[in-house]
Amino acid sequence: MLRIYQNTYRRTAKKAVVYSTKVACCNHSTLCGITSHPRRAQDSGSSSSNGRHRRHEEFLLAGNPARGWQMPPPSRGYGMLVVRILRGALKLRYIVLGGAIGGGVSLSKKYEDWKDGLPDFKWLEDAMPQGERWSQFSRNLIEVGSLVKNAIEVDPKLKQLGEDKLSEWRTWFDSRLDDAIEAADYQGVQIVETKDDLKAKTTVAALGITSDESRKKYEKLQSQVETLQTEIMNVQIKYQKELEKMEKENRELRQQYLILKTNKKTTAKKIKKSLIDMYSEVLDELSGYDTGYTMADHLPRVVVVGDQSSGKTSVLESIAKARIFPRGSGEMMTRAPVKVTLAEGPYHVAQFRDSDREYDLTKESDLQDLRRDVEFRMKASVRGGKTVSNEVIAMTVKGPGLQRMVLVDLPGIISTMTVDMASDTKDSIHQMTKHYMSNPNAIILCIQDGSVDAERSNVTDLVMQCDPLGRRTIFVLTKVDLAEELADPDRIRKILSGKLFPMKALGYYAVVTGRGRKDDSIDAIRQYEEDFFKNSKLFHRRGVIMPHQVTSRNLSLAVSDRFWKMVRETIEQQADAFKATRFNLETEWKNNFPRLRESGRDELFDKAKGEILDEVVTLSQISAKKWDDALSTKLWEKLSNYVFESIYLPAAQSGSQNSFNTMVDIKLRQWAEQALPAKSVEAGWEALQQEFISLMERSKKAQDHDGIFDQLKSAVVDEAIRRHSWEDKAIDMLRVIQLNTLEDRFVHDKQEWDSAVKFLESSVNAKLVQTEETLAQMFGPGQMRRLTHWQYLTQDQQKRRSVKNELDKILKNDTKHLPTLTHDELTTVRKNLQRDNVDVDTDYIRQTWFPVYRKHFLQQALQRAKDCRKAYYLYTQQGAECEISCSDVVLFWRIQQVIKITGNALRQQVINREARRLDKEIKAVLDEFSDDEEKKGYLLTGKRVLLAEELIKVRQIQEKLEEFINSLNQEK
Repeated sequence: MLRIYQNTYRRTAKKAVVYSTKVACCNHSTLCGITSHPRRAQDSGSSSSNGRHRRHEEFLLAGNPARGWQMPPPSRGYGMLVVRILRGALKLRYIVLGGAIGGGVSLSKKYEDWKDGLPDFKWLEDAMPQGERWSQFSRNLIEVGSLVKNAIEVDPKLKQLGEDKLSEWRTWFDSRLDDAIEAADYQGVQIVETKDDLKAKTTVAALGITSDESRKKYEKLQSQVETLQTEIMNVQIKYQKELEKMEKENRELRQQYLILKTNKKTTAKKIKKSLIDMYSEVLDELSGYDTGYTMADHLPRVVVVGDQSSGKTSVLESIAKARIFPRGSGEMMTRAPVKVTLAEGPYHVAQFRDSDREYDLTKESDLQDLRRDVEFRMKASVRGGKTVSNEVIAMTVKGPGLQRMVLVDLPGIISTMTVDMASDTKDSIHQMTKHYMSNPNAIILCIQDGSVDAERSNVTDLVMQCDPLGRRTIFVLTKVDLAEELADPDRIRKILSGKLFPMKALGYYAVVTGRGRKDDSIDAIRQYEEDFFKNSKLFHRRGVIMPHQVTSRNLSLAVSDRFWKMVRETIEQQADAFKATRFNLETEWKNNFPRLRESGRDELFDKAKGEILDEVVTLSQISAKKWDDALSTKLWEKLSNYVFESIYLPAAQSGSQNSFNTMVDIKLRQWAEQALPAKSVEAGWEALQQEFISLMERSKKAQDHDGIFDQLKSAVVDEAIRRHSWEDKAIDMLRVIQLNTLEDRFVHDKQEWDSAVKFLESSVNAKLVQTEETLAQMFGPGQMRRLTHWQYLTQDQQKRRSVKNELDKILKNDTKHLPTLTHDELTTVRKNLQRDNVDVDTDYIRQTWFPVYRKHFLQQALQRAKDCRKAYYLYTQQGAECEISCSDVVLFWRIQQVIKITGNALRQQVINREARRLDKEIKAVLDEFSDDEEKKGYLLTGKRVLLAEELIKVRQIQEKLEEFINSLNQEK
């Protein structure tokens, strides 16, 4: 093909010079003396005439009026216009031929560079003794390279011509044509027609042919030009395919090389992280340190922005070579920023930052799982009725041939909200987009839908606000296949040349991301894109050729190149900034906390966790006696009120000993079957809490106690106690034990009798103290206290005292009075008070009677307890017929036995079961708190924590930056 172009170019150039000379000479025969007839021109081919011919040609082309040359008639200027037409055609062929020559030379250099860039496989001789197999593979690779080289070999003569010869040829040809044009212009030819009409008319005038013939010849010439353009485009496509074929073979070799190298080195040392992985980790660290780009996070990342459904996600998938994102028809799918780190690797896989699972992107099942997980994470990030979220979903995509870079896919910009969106969705998306584009080093990948009117775009104005000079913006026009059918081609050309939108950009690209089918693979989409740009009239017809501005592959290369250029320009500055920040923070720490080591929240949390778990272990080491005392106290605290109010007082006030025992038996059985087991479990659980909390409080008094943990410990214990519940089967077990215990009504020995009497006295005394406190509030202070503390009785207290005096008279006359007053007694008391000018009703008298009678009854119970202290032997001999009524002692002995047996059962369950279950609850709470950064930040706070946390973060970022810079310099 290149030889054909060469010969065509030579013949055309030669004919053009001869023809232009002949026409000029024929029109100026009077000046040089040469006939215009072809036959006469041959006859007069002497050397003198030839010399005159050459001199006249030089004179004509020079067009110098200073030599006395007279202006020729206007009719002779048409030859100059013929030269001008031929100049356009020849220049076009010259440009085409020059492009072909340069392309061939560049292709040859590209092949040589590719050969030199192949990896060295000498180390395989040591790793694998079977070297013949790899030698044969190397020979096959050389044969493939020879075939490729022969397929695109450039003509040796054309190569020998070289750049110097080509430059000389271009200079000569341009100078001759420019001189002719200047001469034509000097003749004063007035051109008023259009460009196409001028070409047609001058051709007719010069060649002397009819208008139909001129039109046919002009159309034929234009057809030849378009044919040459099509052939050039096909050559470029073929050249690109050959490059892709070689790159594919190179990737396969590199994949095998990486696999074997990995298998060899994993046994010796850990695989070194790739450069882009290290950079991605730096960005992850910075995202947690500086969320607003206000301090030091100015490192580059590619921010993908565009209107909703403009094809942002499809462009990103085409760059990643996998359909990794969920899709919906017309609905918002991208609800949170997605950070995608692209890296080269032997296998095409994807992995989330916080997950160990790798998704094989060559399997459709794994692709479906990945899309489902992305959608799930997006929905999980949206909380509180929001439509979009600022929570970043980070993933890494690795594969052969992927361009290394970090991209952030943002939700599409909307102009109208639907009813199912939150009211602030539009503003939230705008703020999020500005937030990411405000990074002065962020590369803005502005996606514009080519199938819709440019005036409907929302993203271009937003991009222009953040990057008015277009120094970090790359414009991408998507859906060009639809745009070619719907839009004016000139309008699309204006978009891609940067003349339609007011925004500026580094580059303008056109891509096709498929035919709108969800099931199309990336390979099918890329093939469709390639076929479209190969056959499209939009990009290689009418003199427009822009191969570097089309296809996702060229876009990916351009974005990656710009990304790494900006990374190299900014990384050193970022490292220096963090060095200075680290120095300032370390100085501040030494001045404020000179004797402490800087510990972050995670380290402090682990220390607090260890202390809490140690306390749980100590809980199981509490002695049995201490557990019994604590459980007995808590049980009686829970049961005493029911025992007095529902069992003892009603039975004791029944009037006889037999009715007392009968009522006690009935009430105790009902109690044991219903409320007693549940109350016992509740008492046991509260006793467990109390002991555990007391251990935690005791640890605060230690000398090495660090108060920074107190709030965290309290929150963990409270949450664990709130979640913990006693085993349900414990209630059934306690019910059986308690019923059997209450069936025993006989005190077995004197020691137990004395213990029961003591228990009765202490319980009655406790109730008596409560009753006296109630009476003190009701009747006011005594006379001595009023005199010493200058206190006075209220009017109500005076009335109460008057009523009490009357009630004391009743109790004095009848010491065994029933717990209620009769109607006659109430009337008597009221009338007696009226004589003293104290007017009260019967309810007022009853309210006063209740605490007065209770005090009287409890005093009698204490007296009976004293009498029964020495009546054990009478009780054992006479039983129920004993002259001294000791039924209340027996009742409290039965209660005491139930408490003792229940406490013992609860203690065993605490030690064997509940302490361990509480330990599990506490560990579960600690695990949840450890994953909740917000809660840890709330519970572990203060200047010491904040300063240490920032210092540790800055130190980590600086170390990662330095590690990345070292690796980047090594790669250079």
